[in-house]
Amino acid sequence: MHFECGTLPHDYLRYTYRKWLWILGGIVALFALLIISISVGAVAISPYEVLMTLLGQNVSTKWDAIIWNIRLPQALTAIVAGVGLSVAGVAMQSILRNPLASPFTLGISNAGAFGAAIAVVVLGTGRMTSTIASAITINNPYLTTTVAFIFCLLATGVILLISKIRGASPEVMILAGVALSSLFTAGTMFLQYFSDDAQLAAVVFWAFGDVGRASWQSLTLMAAIVAIACIYFIANRWNYNAIDAGDETAKGLGVNVERLRNIGMIVAALVTAVIVSFLGVIGFVGLVCPHMVRRIIGDEQRFLIPGSMVMGGILLLASDTVARIIVAPYVLPVAVLTAFMGAPVFLYLLLRGYRR
Repeated sequence: MHFECGTLPHDYLRYTYRKWLWILGGIVALFALLIISISVGAVAISPYEVLMTLLGQNVSTKWDAIIWNIRLPQALTAIVAGVGLSVAGVAMQSILRNPLASPFTLGISNAGAFGAAIAVVVLGTGRMTSTIASAITINNPYLTTTVAFIFCLLATGVILLISKIRGASPEVMILAGVALSSLFTAGTMFLQYFSDDAQLAAVVFWAFGDVGRASWQSLTLMAAIVAIACIYFIANRWNYNAIDAGDETAKGLGVNVERLRNIGMIVAALVTAVIVSFLGVIGFVGLVCPHMVRRIIGDEQRFLIPGSMVMGGILLLASDTVARIIVAPYVLPVAVLTAFMGAPVFLYLLLRGYRR
């Protein structure tokens, strides 16, 4: 008996060590992918020169403009957006106890896109152009994000009301998300219908989720919001574990389920709003990444949340890298690849009966 009790701490440490080792390995892989992503493109730069340039030890300045002004902000934006969408997805899945929940499947992304379109077209927060490089330049990011956040909150409120309905199943939640997506997509189409040619082309181009249009200013704002959200969700990891066991169990453990659910959805909506307002709609990242991580390290939120953050950064950065070279010299919007990848996974989750 004494031997068994003595082995328990060792087994538990071994259990947690493997999970943290996987997360640490993901961080190392993400850094390596960052170097590779910066090195590939229309102008090839060796990974060594990229690394030396980032470390400030490169004696040649011929790559500085490409690395610091174009590729580095684009790669970092992909990481930040991937982390934000993934952590929002894993939080929604736990808060709503719905394995199919994510900002995209619940219609929150499309709500934010509609709000951002209103800000850009009606309130004039974006400068319309018709160039391939930048269809819309956000000249008032704070107002654009605020309007997008308001509509994300509206969609979030509807989702929370539906989640309170007794016996609301994953099917009902997803159907509600489909309805909300259709509603806000119709609103965006309404704005497009009354836009002139330049505005129409710009809004359509902006609607495709693309990290290539980000600037250092927008990256800073997105990084700040995503960092705050990640800290909040990680701080409440034990509460989410309690909710996973059921609302009654969580209440018995002293968790204020309603407040936690409302605040969590609002934070997830804010993350979605700020990403959508700058980058457009990028689907399925918040749905796919948490399920990929669950298959590797399990459901415990202490590991699932940081693991999903790392996987989100890897997935979106890898997708953006492939999007830039798959049909070179043309550059695909990253949302095209995430949709191709996410749709089969979504169908698989539907067919397997919503098992977590």
